[in-house]
Amino acid sequence: MIDFKEIEQSALKLDEKHRAELAKRLLISLEENIDEDIEQAWIEEINRRKAQLEAGEVETIPGEQVLEKARNLLKK
Repeated sequence: MIDFKEIEQSALKLDEKHRAELAKRLLISLEENIDEDIEQAWIEEINRRKAQLEAGEVETIPGEQVLEKARNLLKK
């Protein structure tokens, strides 16, 4: 039996292009088993948030600010 840690270590040694391709394939393999109810709930949530943005009910935060805040939280 192949050990997860061995696979992980091997995958992390791949160059960026191949790691991205592997990640893509792994994500696609997970999408094949999507629960339709959960998928529909996400679509509804996306539509609700989009409507809030378009109506000016919420304010966006630039991605750089979000990443900076996340990095600061991880440093603590």
